[in-house]
Amino acid sequence: MHKRITIYDLAKTLNVSPGTVSRSLNDHPSISTRTKERVVKKANELGYKTNKFAVNLSKQQTNTIGVIVPKLNSHFMSTILAGIEKIANEAGYSLIISQSLESAEKEKINARTLYNSGVDALLVSLAYDTSDYEHFTPYIKNKIPLIFLDRVHDLPQCSTFIIDNRSAGFEATEHLIEQGCKNLLCIGGNLIRKVYSDRFNGFKDALEKHGMDIGGPHFFEMDQDHKRVIEVINYIKNSKNPIDGIFVANDTFAAHCMKELKKENYKIPDDIKIVGFNNDPISELVTPTLSTVNYPGYDMGIMACQSVISHLKGDIDLQPANSITLRHQLIIRESSTQNKSITL
Repeated sequence: MHKRITIYDLAKTLNVSPGTVSRSLNDHPSISTRTKERVVKKANELGYKTNKFAVNLSKQQTNTIGVIVPKLNSHFMSTILAGIEKIANEAGYSLIISQSLESAEKEKINARTLYNSGVDALLVSLAYDTSDYEHFTPYIKNKIPLIFLDRVHDLPQCSTFIIDNRSAGFEATEHLIEQGCKNLLCIGGNLIRKVYSDRFNGFKDALEKHGMDIGGPHFFEMDQDHKRVIEVINYIKNSKNPIDGIFVANDTFAAHCMKELKKENYKIPDDIKIVGFNNDPISELVTPTLSTVNYPGYDMGIMACQSVISHLKGDIDLQPANSITLRHQLIIRESSTQNKSITL
């Protein structure tokens, strides 16, 4: 491996002081144009590269934003990251992206590593089983902006970016009820995650509004592993009262449910109607097309990154901003209605 060229190497080669090299490379007015040109030419010849991290560290900033997401192979998370990256790149910030792989322990390691790397801010979507939040304390104590996205938790001086998941769950469930469903099932994630508990509460709100039983076993918890879809199908097959409507926490799992239900000779939407969540591309590729809730992940990434960079520049103060809620939209397709005239 070739040795990295430093300003001290350049200074020795040019027979000038390291300070002269540094000021020349930074176009300082105290250095003559001739000297600047000479230094820059030699720097290019030797392949000198500015250590931006070290420069920014001396200014108590790294122009780097840390991001922790549950999984990188999630389409929804990739849209959030695309929004974050667009704004960060435009503002001259770099991203360090890590994934918790749905593990609270790995999330703790990632948070500590990013803190020790000197990130200027941290954006987080929590892991499936995170229940202890002490690993975020160093950020809060040292006033490093900490932003939660989608899977959020209320912590002092931390902002959250979400949609109204309770309202979204209500709308999806009420749509199924209006289509004639009498015995509904909500398939969601760990209820310690507010995103899933809010959707389930919205589900129950719709049942209550329409005078339906809310005391029965209407919830099936799953960790988004498609291998568990057989458990769901068996639950549906063995239900005393035939389940005729399902609200699923994400589109990918909903698509797997549809596939297995068809293998069991269920007709969708005649026998059972389904609504997913997120509006992933798979929702339009499956047959029948999947009704879903559009979750504006890209817009969320853009808004979160814009807010944190504006805060870092001193243009706004994020601390009082408790929660920013983006708009969702119920998209009705073939899986939940027998009406041939589908409207969005």
